Amino acid sequence: MNASSHRQDTGRAPLREHVAHSVRRYLQDLDGCDTDDLYNTALRELEIPLFTEVLRHCDGNQSRAAAMLGIHRATLRKKLREYGLA
Repeated sequence: MNASSHRQDTGRAPLREHVAHSVRRYLQDLDGCDTDDLYNTALRELEIPLFTEVLRHCDGNQSRAAAMLGIHRATLRKKLREYGLA
């Protein structure tokens, strides 16, 4: 299924379009300045709200959240500690 057919079926843009829009805006906001850690910055900026919202959706149940994310519970717990979300 391509992005345009998904949008027609649900009336919503796929997540990748929202991410692409945010990346474009971030790059424009750099206003000509370079960055040397965009990959890690982007992952961190995506993972923090992703984990927070999935945990909220799962009423704080880390096992359910990890299953929904498709990662091992130990990985989720490690990332939560890394980000100070534990």
